[in-house]
Amino acid sequence: MENKKEQCPVNDTSHQAQNDQNEKKGRISRRNFLASTAAVGAFTILPRHVLGLGQTPPSDKITLAHIGCGTQGHNELGPLVDCPDLQIVAVCDPETDGRHYVDFGMGSDSGAPSRVIDNIRGMLEMPDWRAGIDYIPGGRMVMKEVIETFYAKKRAQDKFSGVNAYADFRELLDKEDIDAVKIMTPDHMHATIAVAAMKKGKHVIVHKPLANRMTESNLVIETARKMNVATYFMPYNSYDDLSLVKAWIDDGAIGTLREIHNWTNRPMWPQYQELPTDEPPIPVGFDWDLWLGPCTNRPYHPHYTHCVFRGWYDFGGGSLADMGHYSLWAVCDTFGLDIPAFAEAYGSHACKIVNGNASTTIVNDYSFPLAATMRFHYNATESRGPIDLFWYDGGMRPSSIPELDEDNEVVPASGMLYVGDKGKIFGERDPRIIPQSKMDAYGGPRAPEPEPRQPRATGERTYSIGSLPPGFDQWIEACHGGSKDTPGNFISAEALSTMVNLGYTALRAGRKIEYDPVKVEITNYPEANQYLTREYRKGWELTA
Repeated sequence: MENKKEQCPVNDTSHQAQNDQNEKKGRISRRNFLASTAAVGAFTILPRHVLGLGQTPPSDKITLAHIGCGTQGHNELGPLVDCPDLQIVAVCDPETDGRHYVDFGMGSDSGAPSRVIDNIRGMLEMPDWRAGIDYIPGGRMVMKEVIETFYAKKRAQDKFSGVNAYADFRELLDKEDIDAVKIMTPDHMHATIAVAAMKKGKHVIVHKPLANRMTESNLVIETARKMNVATYFMPYNSYDDLSLVKAWIDDGAIGTLREIHNWTNRPMWPQYQELPTDEPPIPVGFDWDLWLGPCTNRPYHPHYTHCVFRGWYDFGGGSLADMGHYSLWAVCDTFGLDIPAFAEAYGSHACKIVNGNASTTIVNDYSFPLAATMRFHYNATESRGPIDLFWYDGGMRPSSIPELDEDNEVVPASGMLYVGDKGKIFGERDPRIIPQSKMDAYGGPRAPEPEPRQPRATGERTYSIGSLPPGFDQWIEACHGGSKDTPGNFISAEALSTMVNLGYTALRAGRKIEYDPVKVEITNYPEANQYLTREYRKGWELTA
């Protein structure tokens, strides 16, 4: 695929002048300066409250490197660049300025080919940004351009020398004097980058999952604990308050909780059931070797990259990693679901015609099935009885919910169901006891009345840049030396991450598996232990 003329010129490393300056004798880093002045009580830079609301002195800003500059990275960029406590000083991605990105769905009625362009144009207040393009923008040079343009327009009062762009995160970590990184890469790179950054004392934000292998996820959590850095796991931005559901259950509204069912409309990407056999050329400006990272060598193919990566065991985490992190974190915490006693999972299979006349099942241990169901069993504890948690994707869902039939409702494409021995609670964000007649008759605690919706004003549509997720203020304070026990930190997601990775392992094993978290091994089916880790390319091994 040929890069077009409007592509930004490539400037892929730190500016030489800055590097020379950094190497001058007697130079101390910003991090060491802050630590030393605070230690002797000589901190003379004006504090935030002196500058006034919404202003942050340069010395108080968290310098951030954004690693991963694809579609979702750009979609989530607005609140970061708008945050006065953050300054993005570097970006990193194996892609320069791509023409082959894939996104979920189309753009708005503005004619843009994706929401990425809508978001960038709205954020920059530039409706003609890259006008007329027929591709989805992405890559390090695009993000560099967007950040620098935003800062020039919206934060011109801040002293800022520009954004440095890198292809290799290792070079970035070696050269940049930064406080923190945000990791927005495909799943297979999360642990590799997070561990490297934390070992250098950097604070870390990671999108889901922490890792798509059990051993890697464990290492991320242990490294966070050992290095005592500030961490934030992005699924916390959708952490649901289940206190009302818990209150109903504690009140006996559905009897003793026995089962929890969660299902999703994912996947929203192709689930290729066979490995590609053709070998298209690597796009200009795309470093395939860096994109592969720790995974074993194979020829480039677009079916592996961008949003499609989620469908491959090597690169992604499937539908459970994509959506289960959002819906099940609060479930684990609220009901004390720690480590499953066992998990079992089964997926659909596909077939093909071979030799022109024989239909056979495709043997597939490299990509997620088109649909899957999983069951996680949690033994009883002192505070609750045993619980089975069920997961469904690819259009699968609980087979029958008679209470919804009574309410003349169909089972939706995504949902949550709590099953007790005397009733059921249905719904995620707006739960209710079902059927509605039982909810109406219930005399226990009730959800507050929702705020009335204000009618949308007619006329020109305005763009909202969005807000930082819940718990992010505490993460920023932790970066400044506060407590690292913040909402959404990596350590608090251990039970959730273990469950998700155990689900993949059971799916690949195709049977019930029992897991020992101390030994980090499958005890009843040793053949499945290979799925807890990966085969690493030489030089990419991940160790404590």
